[in-house]
Amino acid sequence: MNNKKVYRFLVLFSIFMFVKQGYSQETFPKNDVTDSRPQTVAFTNATIIINPTTTVEKGTLLIKDGVIVSVSSTTEIPKGYTQIDLSGKYIYPSFIDMFNTYGQPEVKLPKRVNPFIKREQIQSSTKGPYNANEAIKSNYNSAAYFGVNEKRALKLRAQGFGAVASMRPDGIARGTATFVALGNENENSMVLKNIVASHYSFDKGSSTQDYPISPMGSIALLRQTFYDAKWYVSNPSRTFSDLTLEAIENHKDLPQIFEAKDWLTDIQVRKIGQEFNMDFIIKGGGNEYQRLEEIKQLNSSLIIPINFPSDYNVTDPVITDKITLADLKHWELAPSNPSRLEQEGISFAITTYPQENPSNFLENLRKAVAFGLTKEKALSSLTTTPAKLLKVDDLVGTLSKGKLANFIIADGDILENQTLLLENWVKGKPYVVHEVLNKNLLGEYTLEVGTLHTKLKLSLVKGKYVASLISSDGSENKADFRMDGELPVLQFVTNNIQYNLKGWQVSEPNKIVFKGTGTLNFKDEIVWSAEKITNGKLKDKKESSSNFDNLGAVFYPFLAFGNTSKITSENILITNVTIWTNEDTGILEGTDILLEDGKISKIGKHLSAKNVTVIDGTGKHLTPGIIDEHSHIALNGINEVAPNSSMVRMEDVVDSEDPGIYRALAGGVVAAQLLHGSSDPIGGQSALIKLKWGESPEGLKIKDADPFIKFALGENPKRSKSAPSIRFPRSLMGMEQFYTDAFTEALEYQKEWDTYNQLSKKQKAKAIMPRKNLVHEAMLEVITEKRFISSHSYQQKEMLMLMDVADRFSFTINTFTHALEGYRIADKMLEHGVGGSTFSDRWNFKWETRNAIPYNATIMNTVGVTTAINSDSGETIRHLNHEASKAIKYGNTSPEDALKMITLNPAKLLHLDDTMGSIKVGKSADVVLWSGPPLSIYSKAEKTIIEGAIYFDIEKDKTLRMTMQNERARILSKMDGLENGANPTKISKEKPEFDCEYIQMGN
Repeated sequence: MNNKKVYRFLVLFSIFMFVKQGYSQETFPKNDVTDSRPQTVAFTNATIIINPTTTVEKGTLLIKDGVIVSVSSTTEIPKGYTQIDLSGKYIYPSFIDMFNTYGQPEVKLPKRVNPFIKREQIQSSTKGPYNANEAIKSNYNSAAYFGVNEKRALKLRAQGFGAVASMRPDGIARGTATFVALGNENENSMVLKNIVASHYSFDKGSSTQDYPISPMGSIALLRQTFYDAKWYVSNPSRTFSDLTLEAIENHKDLPQIFEAKDWLTDIQVRKIGQEFNMDFIIKGGGNEYQRLEEIKQLNSSLIIPINFPSDYNVTDPVITDKITLADLKHWELAPSNPSRLEQEGISFAITTYPQENPSNFLENLRKAVAFGLTKEKALSSLTTTPAKLLKVDDLVGTLSKGKLANFIIADGDILENQTLLLENWVKGKPYVVHEVLNKNLLGEYTLEVGTLHTKLKLSLVKGKYVASLISSDGSENKADFRMDGELPVLQFVTNNIQYNLKGWQVSEPNKIVFKGTGTLNFKDEIVWSAEKITNGKLKDKKESSSNFDNLGAVFYPFLAFGNTSKITSENILITNVTIWTNEDTGILEGTDILLEDGKISKIGKHLSAKNVTVIDGTGKHLTPGIIDEHSHIALNGINEVAPNSSMVRMEDVVDSEDPGIYRALAGGVVAAQLLHGSSDPIGGQSALIKLKWGESPEGLKIKDADPFIKFALGENPKRSKSAPSIRFPRSLMGMEQFYTDAFTEALEYQKEWDTYNQLSKKQKAKAIMPRKNLVHEAMLEVITEKRFISSHSYQQKEMLMLMDVADRFSFTINTFTHALEGYRIADKMLEHGVGGSTFSDRWNFKWETRNAIPYNATIMNTVGVTTAINSDSGETIRHLNHEASKAIKYGNTSPEDALKMITLNPAKLLHLDDTMGSIKVGKSADVVLWSGPPLSIYSKAEKTIIEGAIYFDIEKDKTLRMTMQNERARILSKMDGLENGANPTKISKEKPEFDCEYIQMGN
């Protein structure tokens, strides 16, 4: 058959298939004469890609009743088969999207409201025997709610997809996905496998419950849920039902798919997987190229999107200046993500998600190939890999005998820009995507219409003819051209005259000539002719060749002032410098210091060493690195809203890509305690980090550091400013009772476990095992002094109350942070053994701070309380040396003691003073080189060194500024001239500065 006959056959065959397959299910009643003829088709003379590594030239594909019979190079066709000649065409297995929302009900997300101004919802509003948290929806069965959506199926088929795993993206535990074909028949025919995967995320979805409201809260909820599910099924004698927990355990052998939003979240997912021995398939965010080393270490299969960023409109210099360097570099490098993953040997499938309208999927897939993704990997990521990961490779993924007849027909290599996808066959039923177009028609023509003599150009864009008239000056005027069967139809307007033309193709050897008739302005008849004079090329979106070549380097971190490689330790000799040791030796002038292997190796005069970087310290001062006892930088969340949030861990949301790290380094800060906020009486577990600019979150964490936890006193946890709040506690009396209950319940919890663990194996089989409770376990760590409290505090009465509670449970509060009335009870603090980490001179910023004084630090320090000065601010952290100097101004504190308030004393409070806080042989090489006396407002941190690595250098900073400008200019020049006017420039929202009271409006 020729191309036109093939197309007509497909239309008729489709109608026949619809009538026949519509009644093909034996369980459905029939209201017609049964047609039992087999549906047999033979596709011949095609290039058949059986799988990504096996191709048959001039092959034959036989299908029968929606199933593949064979693929071979034979030319013999069995009797009874309808033959379709596909000479010059390609056949591929249809694509599979293993992460898609097709056919699922829309998720309607509630508007996030500040919990400080709305009536709080503590309990779940979901009716039925389900989980206590609305975000846990593991009982959801996508197959039960699936509905064929022909409008969306049409768009997916047009991109080559024949089947998808359909899931509903709602909640933290989302339930199961169903595997469906993308045909237009009823749901019974389209559902291929009811349940194929379980789905999870960190997004609470449509839940209106307050908890969780933060990323770390979502992680804590999921961890507790997994523990609960295991406990639930291991205790058959339990006296309640929870269908959500039951579903988690029932589906634990399915592929477990977890949606992550970026490479940082990928790492969080893997951490949970390791804790519960779950091998998650991670749906990534498309920026994994930024941390390939860490992604490879996950040893997880990925599902990656290819919704690459659109071109920015760079015509407005004011708006262009607001585009971050990170966004510019992501625009440039995102298309290389698939190829970089392939080069690292990382397994991945490709998804259309989150594109609701995937019309540019093939375009982006081809772009990924242009950026280095091999064609074999591109095909496997859409066929064999998803089929294997979903365990449906017995049904789809290759063109093998016995598998579903899901395949696409293209007029060339599907991964080449000029190729058109012609048909998509789903379960043996044809769906026409593009009518077969005659590419021989493309090119330039001489066009004569009456007195009009001009040139006509025909091109092909995305499967459609595109026509334009070319004037003598080279300008182009758009025209409409189509083929009505074999008859050309041409319409255009020029010189205010409407031309409507139709004709036929004249048969002339080696020529393409059109002739015909038409009208001018819909009334005057006229004849026309066109003769082809040059061959044309397929018209594709213009791309600068530089987009595929000379890609910029990945930065660590992926921000301005990032480096092209991670910073490493070096051996450094600093000579003739004034050293503030914070030891009994005091301040040493004109002294040398040798840093080797990340530690302080030698201190003395006239030191020498080989193979070291020598820095002249003449006129400069060297101090221990500054340590901030109370910080919220480098986090992706601050407050959870559960009264007792001790189950959340700040280490789960450490953000190594926070520019606040670099800013703090520029102020001489080397380490910080990253604290939960003060919204809850008992907050989350702290993270202790060193500010290693460019390291991953795991690389920032201080290894083997003692664990800490945030408590909070005062207005914030009592909801003093939230009249609608219903949450206990609401008063100082309630706060005391709340702490007492938390510790008492933890001790009772321990008794339950002690009793259970004393049972014999036979007795345990009949007993109910206690439920693992992450809150109680954290409280037990506090009681047994395995975890230490840093408590947000202002007023003396509340600090006295918390010390009293601690005394009753025989443990010691570690630190009162802020402690603005510490001067009033410094003797009591000393007696209890609690330290004080305060502000220098911030007071009267709200009612409970009205009694603060600028002498607080000096008084506590004089009494003997270990006293530090903290920032609680991404801005203040940059000049903690100035904050410390205020103790000299207000209280006549000695300069050495003032320096200790931001170095040695916070190290003591954080139990890090054995390795940090002073300059002593054997301690970590965490030091700062200042241009002058460290507490002077005129001095600058010239070099901030952590474990012997220079993470901030004031001279390098100048170079980096120029590098960033050049990098911006280089990328913007790539965009200049592209078709960037169609899409408005979207400016990334700047991350808010977190403080104790910051509440996220959703996660």
